[in-house]
Amino acid sequence: MNIFTQTRINDCVCDKKVDFEEVILNPGTSSRGLYTLENIPSVDFASIINYDYLELTKYIFRALNIDPESNTLEEALQCYKKFDNPLNPAPLVKIKENLYAQELYHGPTRAFKDMALQPFGVIFSKLANKKHKKYLILTATSGDTGPATLESFANRDNIFVVCLYPKGGTSDVQALQMTTQNAKNLKILGIEGNFDDAQSTLKSLLNDEGFKNTLEKKQIYLSAANSVNFGRIAFQIIYHIWGYLNLVKNNQINFGEEIFIVIPSGNFGNALGAFYAKMMGLPIKKIIVASNPNDILTQFIHTGIYNIQNKALIKSLSPAMDILRSSNIERVLFALFGAKRTTEWMNNLENTSCYKLTPHEHSLLQSYFLATSCDDKECLQTIKETFNIGYLSDPHTATGIKAAQELCHQTPAIICSTAEWSKFAPTVAKAILGKNLCDKEAIELLNQQAHIQIHSSINDLFSKPIIHTQTLDKDEIKSSILDWLK
Repeated sequence: MNIFTQTRINDCVCDKKVDFEEVILNPGTSSRGLYTLENIPSVDFASIINYDYLELTKYIFRALNIDPESNTLEEALQCYKKFDNPLNPAPLVKIKENLYAQELYHGPTRAFKDMALQPFGVIFSKLANKKHKKYLILTATSGDTGPATLESFANRDNIFVVCLYPKGGTSDVQALQMTTQNAKNLKILGIEGNFDDAQSTLKSLLNDEGFKNTLEKKQIYLSAANSVNFGRIAFQIIYHIWGYLNLVKNNQINFGEEIFIVIPSGNFGNALGAFYAKMMGLPIKKIIVASNPNDILTQFIHTGIYNIQNKALIKSLSPAMDILRSSNIERVLFALFGAKRTTEWMNNLENTSCYKLTPHEHSLLQSYFLATSCDDKECLQTIKETFNIGYLSDPHTATGIKAAQELCHQTPAIICSTAEWSKFAPTVAKAILGKNLCDKEAIELLNQQAHIQIHSSINDLFSKPIIHTQTLDKDEIKSSILDWLK
């Protein structure tokens, strides 16, 4: 079993190392860092070109030496039967010459988070039942993690889920996907503030010994479903490999030919999956990070300085990327520079809201990543231009398309298309039709005038009753959760 270690050190000595099962159930670390793989293996991808998605996943999990016991993974992968095409849950669609969208949104909640959270939910539940323990799963969302987590864990035995989302900081469809949930084991709380506030609250609770002790007195154990949990990241490696191998199988490239992978980035979990695939030997020339107006990641990759001093979060047309503190950068820093240096940087970020790489460190980071940003005007323009050549994108994917057009030139590129257009219909309608509409109106008009079909899971939302209406200040969250668990 591959050993997981912590990205940070305590008193210059890394804390205990744990296995995959422990990482999934208990993702919080004593060092306030993240669990991550101690070793990244090399993989002979040429030998697995013809594997189907399930075979590929099982092979990569074995290569990473994180294969769960018994038939747990096999059972988890049956979740892809809920996707539009179970044999190809992450299809490639050609936008134009050398430019492809990998559509990661063909699952139950129409967003890429389903790719990892659907199987993750099965594995977590089986492990919890195996240990005969009850778990409280916390998740914070900028829009897509919440619905996908709730969908995955609804009505599962021995599991309670609390989802924190920034009130007014998601699309209406995303909010409805959360607030209309009626499973008794789910609690959805709006939080006054932005996603960074929700995420910091989650991290604070995960490290709150008093909170954990109170829960354990109730015989409930604390866990998380955000990408702080490596169980999520493991599944996010797979579809990047799948995309490359499908280009080879479809004779679009020769094996060994390098490509760009372009990723609309916020919390960096998706980009981290591609980073691990590149470390394993997948022929990725560079991972292109596409930012929105909150372009901290682009600035970091350009300058080697991560600086959020005096930065205010900007509400953009691509709200799932409205993030200033990007958690999974920490795992990249650990993989490249080790725990000691990572600890120094994370302490600086917590104390001064800034850290800086040396020129050598910056050069190594840039050997893996390129970056650019996209403002709201460019986002709307890209949606319209791409629609005019036959491809419909949501605003997050549009930031990736703009980045590919700017940086990829003649090199083949796969853009991670992270959400179906229907989750951000008002922005799409504004771009294509030039009209400002609410979600329901935008969906209906696009369906009528542009003949764009709408998935029933989205259409049905508007007739469901809203069940979860509570909005709290972040300081009220802990007591609210404990009251609910009574």
